[in-house]
Amino acid sequence: QVRLMESGGGSVQPGGNLRLSCTGFGDGDCIGWFRQAPGKEREGLASIGGSGWENYAEYVRGRFTISRVSANYTVYLQMNSLQPEDTAMYYCAGKRRGNCGYLMAGTFDYFGRGTQVTVSS
Repeated sequence: QVRLMESGGGSVQPGGNLRLSCTGFGDGDCIGWFRQAPGKEREGLASIGGSGWENYAEYVRGRFTISRVSANYTVYLQMNSLQPEDTAMYYCAGKRRGNCGYLMAGTFDYFGRGTQVTVSS
């Protein structure tokens, strides 16, 4: 049974960086990163296919980078220049079939429990 696990969240000051990790996904699955702030909808951030093809939401392009190390089944999300509005619970998710570039939560098959990111001074 697939069980995703996120790690790497924490508290940083504005302008700081964090790298999130996601492990436990199925071989070749598309992996996406999402976030959800209190009172807001879950939003897609980035996704990466089994071959390494990357996709980003416009609001994080240039600040966030997704990468994949297939040998150890880990996907990373490098987040730079974090701002208070980036504060949220961050989740990774897996998709077995379908368009990996489609960053809608409902199209992903399984989610992790999330890791909290807090940006404040």
